[in-house]
Amino acid sequence: MTWNRSHLLDLQSLSVAELTAILDTARAFKAINERSIKRVPPLRGKTVVNLFVEPSTRTRISFELAALRLSADVINFSAEASSLKKGETLRDTVRNLESLNADIIILRHGASGAPHYLARFARAHIINAGDGAHEHPTQGLLDTFTIRERKGRVAGLNVTILGDILYSRVARSNIWALLKLGANVTLCGPPTLVPKVFERFGCRVIWDLQEALKDADVVNLLRIQHERQRVTMFPSLGEYTALFGLNQARMKWVKPDALIMHPGPINRGVELEGDIADGAQSVILEQVTNGLAVRMAVLFLVNGGKAAELN
Repeated sequence: MTWNRSHLLDLQSLSVAELTAILDTARAFKAINERSIKRVPPLRGKTVVNLFVEPSTRTRISFELAALRLSADVINFSAEASSLKKGETLRDTVRNLESLNADIIILRHGASGAPHYLARFARAHIINAGDGAHEHPTQGLLDTFTIRERKGRVAGLNVTILGDILYSRVARSNIWALLKLGANVTLCGPPTLVPKVFERFGCRVIWDLQEALKDADVVNLLRIQHERQRVTMFPSLGEYTALFGLNQARMKWVKPDALIMHPGPINRGVELEGDIADGAQSVILEQVTNGLAVRMAVLFLVNGGKAAELN
């Protein structure tokens, strides 16, 4: 197994071997989560802090449960009820948490690069839980893990990411992981949200929904990131749905064995209809389940865990 990092800041900088190490370790933790006794001791005596400066449901709860399953002590940090509201800097906040012997700090922050900034001086292990419009590494990992579990491989698959690509940190992490592991990635959505510049990543960029869907083995839908858009990027949600929303009529363009994915939260009736989200091709709830195994793997590895310890 190839993993020697003390932080997880992004997927762009990871090698194929490092990505594979996380995915393989997550598979072992998924098996542990299917046992009657799910708690294991690798982080016993360690303190994990969920430092979420932006709102979250799935990611925060998943990291909390992952740390508890690994026997860590967990502190959930609320920015709204902290001294950050009084003007304390992020650096001082982290220094204080380290003075209380925090071992791992999981950061979600609205500023791109915030986890990289902390990693320059922090003694604790830093895990990026989403930084601005930059990356969301564990979401990219759990999406890739789900694809690999369902399809048996990633290499050679056609993956379409549909929606707000420009402002999506999830899209960027997915792009890096999927391309490194050999998938063919197509990006689709309004031209204002899917500019041609993404072709420099190695993706195919098209604005025709039927063309984007017809050969896809996986369709990963993204919500509109209103909170990061400083200007309106399309006339209305109604027009977006009319042109790019996935409905039952458009599902005829999708292969019957294609996976339908979404990182959540879902805006039902906007990017996809509710019956598709709940349908037979949807693996959306599997993504949530797999997120727990992936985050256990990340916590385990950044703390210095080795594969042999899981046997």
